[in-house]
Amino acid sequence: MAETWNKKEREKKKKASKKEKQEKKQERKDNPKSTSLDDMMAYIDENGNISSTPPDMSKVRKIKLEDIEIGVPRQQDIDPADLIRKGTVTFFNAAKGYGFIKDQETQESIFVHLNGLKDPIQENSKVIFEVEMGPKGANAFNVKLQP
Repeated sequence: MAETWNKKEREKKKKASKKEKQEKKQERKDNPKSTSLDDMMAYIDENGNISSTPPDMSKVRKIKLEDIEIGVPRQQDIDPADLIRKGTVTFFNAAKGYGFIKDQETQESIFVHLNGLKDPIQENSKVIFEVEMGPKGANAFNVKLQP
């Protein structure tokens, strides 16, 4: 059988790569790299970057296992007295049944609906109320006139 030129070329390339591989193997045997543990170590610095130098032990901070929080931290129990706020009615439309109360402490405007009223109110009334978060923001409920 006659060999084609293409087949001869492939065999030459195969022999050349095999020879090259054998030479690299022999070179690795003759010149071994140091494989000590120190050469293989990698360190992480205080910013989280990988480094080849060990960290400065004077900058190391001890962290207690109890201080590590995985997930959402537990919410502190809310004191019911903190929920009760005082404010002034800045706007109230009795026909439409809604208005706004300006919080005395935070100075924020809080929406109030007719359904959240305990006593009838009007503009400039001093009131005591509680706040809950609704889909569009803070809502006042249990609104009473201030004694």
